[in-house]
Amino acid sequence: MPANIVVGTQWGDEGKGKIIDILASRADVVVRSQGGNNAGHTVVNNGEVYKLHLVPSGILYKNTLCLIGAGVVLDPKDFTGELRELESRGISTDNLKIDPRAQIVMPWHIALDGLSESFRGSKDIGTTKRGIGPAYCDKYERCGIRMYDLVHPDILAEKIQSTGTLKNKIITEVYGGEPFDLDAVTKEYTEYGKILAPHMDDVSVLTFNAHKEGKTIMFEGAQATLLDIDFGTYPYVTSSHPLSAGVCVGTGVGPKVITNIIGVAKAYTTRVGKGPFPTELDDEIGDRIRNTGGEFGTTTGRPRRTGWFDAVIVRHSVRVNGLDSLAINKLDTLANIGTLKICVAYKKPDGTVTEHFPPALEELDGCEPIYEEFEGFTEDISDCRTFEELPESCQKYILRLEELVGCHVGMIGVGPDRTQVIER
Repeated sequence: MPANIVVGTQWGDEGKGKIIDILASRADVVVRSQGGNNAGHTVVNNGEVYKLHLVPSGILYKNTLCLIGAGVVLDPKDFTGELRELESRGISTDNLKIDPRAQIVMPWHIALDGLSESFRGSKDIGTTKRGIGPAYCDKYERCGIRMYDLVHPDILAEKIQSTGTLKNKIITEVYGGEPFDLDAVTKEYTEYGKILAPHMDDVSVLTFNAHKEGKTIMFEGAQATLLDIDFGTYPYVTSSHPLSAGVCVGTGVGPKVITNIIGVAKAYTTRVGKGPFPTELDDEIGDRIRNTGGEFGTTTGRPRRTGWFDAVIVRHSVRVNGLDSLAINKLDTLANIGTLKICVAYKKPDGTVTEHFPPALEELDGCEPIYEEFEGFTEDISDCRTFEELPESCQKYILRLEELVGCHVGMIGVGPDRTQVIER
């Protein structure tokens, strides 16, 4: 049976939640592989809007097993609130399991995230200040607190004292901040452990067993390719691996389990926060795309930067993820924009032209997009359910995207609801 990976191919916010929800409705198991509550998926199901941050999208289907892998960093305060919100809306969370290896976001991680961003001043990265980067730092410094520790009070208390003492020194003596009351932190997080203990299980084993039993599995991640710690626009990136390969590491399954890798992109480009954006539209068209498309962050509410579709970055994503197909979302947002553009290559400051995404920020700075122009459309396409029903200009636009990025477009989003999609 299929094991699908869904990955973002731009800077995130591509509408992965919608595609994931469609595939989750057909899956027996949905697995979250990396990231934290610094990202979110917006899912519209039967007219109901759900904003999910850490809970896998399969939670909306009562018979679907939902798993959070070891590659995730979990803020228990935020997470338990998300569980309460779902349960208040009649969504059961009994089918949710968390790997004991998953790292815990502690309050000092959040404090250090904000303090370090302030210290950087105008050179800040533009993080969500949710403590994700500092939590991953502790993971690799091997002093992190894990889900296993959270549900074992004696171990938790010992680690909070040892690690917390060091973090308080950094907070007070390096940044001039206020220290944490470690006894109070221990008491608070012990209670989170009690709430989450019934959800702890070995996600690697559960996923592998589901594979052996022939069940349909869907893997979802957070963020997107251009935010990958290695292959994104470093340093304006996240602290984990949103690539398809990160799924195997973050969930503890081998690559031979994977059968299909689906990339998600918008029919244009957006990003939140700082960092390069070659096709950015700082004009009326950019504002129109933002307002028509509702381009405001699921987690932060920040307005997203908008621009034309960039085939250079999606071509990069097709290669580094090994994509089998693409889902192009929000084609309907481009109605009544006028002439449409696609970036096909970059012109470097020295006058040379490249079709490949530069490996360093210094090389990307100063690159100018080279565009192809396409006839726009004015028709309402929200009721289209076959490719042939789309206006000819839309068909030409999609077919050219396929050629430029070298990947089949298998799904096209023509509206926010999960039913408003064309499958090819």
